[in-house]
Amino acid sequence: MTDTSAPPPQAPLSHETAQQIAHGALHDPFAILGPQDHAGQVWVTAYDPGARAMEAVMDGTGHPLPPVDGAPGVFCGPVPARAPYMLRGRNAAGETWEHEDPYRFSPVIGEMDEYLLAEGTHQRVWKVLGAHVMEHEGVRGTHFAVWAPNARRVSVVCDYNCWDGRRNPMRLRGSTGVWEIFIPGIGEGAPYKYELIGAQGQLIAQKADPVGFGSQHPPETASVVRDISGYGWHDGKWMKSRSASNAHDAPISVYEVHLGSWKRIAEEGNRPLSYKEAAVELVGYAKDMGFTHVEFLPISEHPFDGSWGYQPIGLFAPTIRHGPPHEFRDLVDAAHKAGLGVILDWVPGHFPADVHGLAQFDGTALYEHADPREGFHQDWNTMIYNFGRTEVANFLISNALYWLEEYHVDGLRVDAVASMLYRDYSRQEGQWIPNKDGGRENYEAISLLQRTNMICYGEVPGILTAAEESTSFPGVSKPVDAGGLGFGFKWNMGWMNDTLDYIEREPIHRRHHHHQMTFGIHYAFSENFILPISHDEVVHGKGSMLTKMPGLEGDKFANLRAYYGFMWGHPGKKLLFMGCEIAQWSEWNYKDQIDWKAAEYHTHAGVQRLVRDLNHLYRETPSLYLKDCEPGGFEWLEANDMDNSIYAWVRRGGPDDPPVVVVCNFTPVERSGYRVGLPLPGRWREALNTDAEPYGGQGRGNMGSVTTEEKDWHGQDHSAPLTLPPLSTIILVHDED
Repeated sequence: MTDTSAPPPQAPLSHETAQQIAHGALHDPFAILGPQDHAGQVWVTAYDPGARAMEAVMDGTGHPLPPVDGAPGVFCGPVPARAPYMLRGRNAAGETWEHEDPYRFSPVIGEMDEYLLAEGTHQRVWKVLGAHVMEHEGVRGTHFAVWAPNARRVSVVCDYNCWDGRRNPMRLRGSTGVWEIFIPGIGEGAPYKYELIGAQGQLIAQKADPVGFGSQHPPETASVVRDISGYGWHDGKWMKSRSASNAHDAPISVYEVHLGSWKRIAEEGNRPLSYKEAAVELVGYAKDMGFTHVEFLPISEHPFDGSWGYQPIGLFAPTIRHGPPHEFRDLVDAAHKAGLGVILDWVPGHFPADVHGLAQFDGTALYEHADPREGFHQDWNTMIYNFGRTEVANFLISNALYWLEEYHVDGLRVDAVASMLYRDYSRQEGQWIPNKDGGRENYEAISLLQRTNMICYGEVPGILTAAEESTSFPGVSKPVDAGGLGFGFKWNMGWMNDTLDYIEREPIHRRHHHHQMTFGIHYAFSENFILPISHDEVVHGKGSMLTKMPGLEGDKFANLRAYYGFMWGHPGKKLLFMGCEIAQWSEWNYKDQIDWKAAEYHTHAGVQRLVRDLNHLYRETPSLYLKDCEPGGFEWLEANDMDNSIYAWVRRGGPDDPPVVVVCNFTPVERSGYRVGLPLPGRWREALNTDAEPYGGQGRGNMGSVTTEEKDWHGQDHSAPLTLPPLSTIILVHDED
């Protein structure tokens, strides 16, 4: 009798393919692993090197997946139907476990996202890339996606798969260069990295996620899954009205803060404040001091404390040093409820070469230039982004939008813009590559900055951007359609260098450098300027603001008070680094808090009180801010009295705003009866005098006001004799009453 029974079905898996699975060499794992149709049946292939037996469990029934000979950990067998199932493994000791099979799930990235990613025009890459906690096809887990176009294989490695890159290789999405996988059961707080095999088959050091939303505490280097959805903001009123607070005609006084060293908790190992603690203490302090904005040195995750955040690796992750992402949102929310804007330092110019970072990410110069003449920063031993690569530019622009949209940040201060604008920045001849026209300008970086500003201002109403740009590059704060870079503001580094050089000199020598204090007005309205006394001026042996000042102790304080009065009376928005407001003796040390004990002494507390009063006077006096960026708001009264080191000028606001006159005496000699022209007749109130006793001065001045005489002076029809205390600034406001 003839045997007509069908032969047993053959597994759709060759020995070679099974070996590729076992060795983690699959380029297209979703074509092999998980459920596959073969010969009219559904077959499930699974890999688990810790298992000795495996079955697919459907509706409570286990269907054996036999092991594949010669490929330990590989299992393959038929199942009744293409339906949801669990994998149940058993080891040699008889222990069993169950888990979802990541390879039974369909892709998460949609066609439009795929199209925009392939084109390099996806403005919000964080919506697609990174690690997103979600429910997919009825199951909770995390979707991972990363751009690595030159890799042969990319895997998620984490506790879930014993950090074994063979277990969860990802799916490559067409021509996007993006790899993705949904892994059930992984959620908030799980550390992970990507393991990559390069195009030549080389195993690359495990990488942190370029678009990861969280990181481990340094020196650990893994990314951490963070669910950044669902935050309940309470700043709707601020967000609707903040454009007025960020405008060119607004009073803007910025308190620059390194959160890690603003204040520390000595009783708890000298740890820095958390975001939630800063939401109370820092926000309350900045508000009381009269600042309008708080600017944070880079918050993005960075491996090295000593970089102060300026060598970031996790551009999309608020540093875990102060808490998880939602707690940073708590800080921003609290600032907004207190009426304070929040500005972040943003670093798109370079990144460190740490092996877990972006350098040689997929085995090639993916984010950076391959040629060190373009891709290596000699000053900082860092890598320079390839600004001309569409995907890299898109990555950076998306990151700028990310902070503005996801964290409600009100502005970005862009670090080291000059290093981006010039191909020969800090390079000798022969160490740089000219642009296509043979010049030194970096056209690609210029385009990136222009696009960033256009997109940020266009997509997020009411924000501001500011450039730290130390050269005379034209049009930094001019609109892009007028040929500019499109920033809202530019740091006035020239003003800072000139005026600090002047004020650090002994008063007897100042007459020879008189116009260092006036020169800034020649270009004061060529850009929308912020006057910066930043962290860079009080570190690396430069000394504190107080120790820069000449003379004995009392003279140092008087010089500093007079300088701050000059700064707040000068056209331009204001920025002061933490600790400068209390005139601490020590220069800034990122490892410790600022010297709060100094503020317990009268002279230091006096400077603190002065800065508070300057801020409030500035904010309450339109003539001191309304035309900060317009030449019509300024007029010299006395710019040439170098023998007495005296300066006097008028500040004007709108037609109905009382004008302001600022007079500075930078000698240690009192000038009694010094006549100053005043633009309107009548009484002028002495709104501020840096020699006042509450500020640590000796209380010399004009008894609260002066009244004009009909005597021409300084080109004005009226004038008054003033008492100018030694080393002082006085601010007079016309009293209409």
